Amino acid sequence: MHIADFTLSRLPRIEFGSGVVARLPSIANQYGLYALLVTGAGSLKHSPFWANLTTGLKAQGISWHHLTIASEPSPEMVDEAVRILRTEPIDVVIGIGGGSALDAAKAIAGLLKPGNSVMDHLEGVGPELAYAGPATPFIAVPTTAGTGSEATRNAVLSRQGAGGFKKSFRDEKLMAEVALVDPDLLATCPPAIIAANGMDAFTQLLESYVSSRASPLTDSLAWGGMKAARDGLLALYADAGDAEARARMAYAALVSGITLAQAGLGSVHGLAAPLGAFFPIPHGAACGTLVAAATRINIEALRAREPAHPALEKYAQVGRLLSRQGKLERDASHAALIDTLEAWTREFKLPSLAHYGVQHADIPRIVADSRGSSMKTNPLRLDDGEIAAILTARI
Repeated sequence: MHIADFTLSRLPRIEFGSGVVARLPSIANQYGLYALLVTGAGSLKHSPFWANLTTGLKAQGISWHHLTIASEPSPEMVDEAVRILRTEPIDVVIGIGGGSALDAAKAIAGLLKPGNSVMDHLEGVGPELAYAGPATPFIAVPTTAGTGSEATRNAVLSRQGAGGFKKSFRDEKLMAEVALVDPDLLATCPPAIIAANGMDAFTQLLESYVSSRASPLTDSLAWGGMKAARDGLLALYADAGDAEARARMAYAALVSGITLAQAGLGSVHGLAAPLGAFFPIPHGAACGTLVAAATRINIEALRAREPAHPALEKYAQVGRLLSRQGKLERDASHAALIDTLEAWTREFKLPSLAHYGVQHADIPRIVADSRGSSMKTNPLRLDDGEIAAILTARI
């Protein structure tokens, strides 16, 4: 096996397993006695975990300020939080929730000490100044199995509307110091959230596996994550009380964050950015509804223009994995992969793009704004017509 050159970026200390969230207060105490808790809009406060957390923090002598994130974070929200909280003696930022809460916490932790606007650093927007830090220590506790933000160095921020954008504030100094991944926290996720987030995690694994920056290291992680998702996603969707399914999907999401941070993504995430900026479509729903069509278009383009490209065999490998038919020929494996992804899309009742207001007339501006960092690591460059065909298939 040829081992290509690769770079491994910094990762958090990862603690994975049932019940590891109980260690959060003692871990937080290692950084100081005043914490900023960044959580979702409210479900956490109504769960048994909240009482256990606050009791544990008090026992450790930790006081805190609580900030809730009701939707995908915007630059304005981050800047306002930093403005209000910068004078507080915050020792550690603890993000608990889905990708929105973790991304907001990550960005705020990065700017509490420097105090400048996040707009200074967003990719593709404004001056794109280098981030110097220092960041306030950040602890990530995911409560959904989706974005893998607990293991990435970027915070995704959105501004919705006609001139909207969805861009990353990215630097290794933003990486969490500790990621506590407790599958038990998935037990209260509703099926629709499990489906959308799970499809996002699987898409991240698939796209990083066929990425132009993939390496043997990321391939091995992505492969294990896809196998875990194959065995866990449908089971968790059917029953959030299935402890083994929770563990598999928590692992798949964590690994998807590691592999995307190291290898990059592809056309699905390239399109998810403008879709999330221009329309009220949640990120997981955008990825889930597009992945089957995008995979089909990628395979067709590779066959037509680069038939010897290694991504074609990788797609075939994933088709065999998902179908559990290890001896399929390559073309049949490609068909099995697309069939499985389409079946998942139907099973999870993922809405069409039209459900969120996307019309055929919107396609040119979505395509024009799709060529961000994610699209650059797609296994080949898609032309505008091919990108448009992905959207057309899901309107």
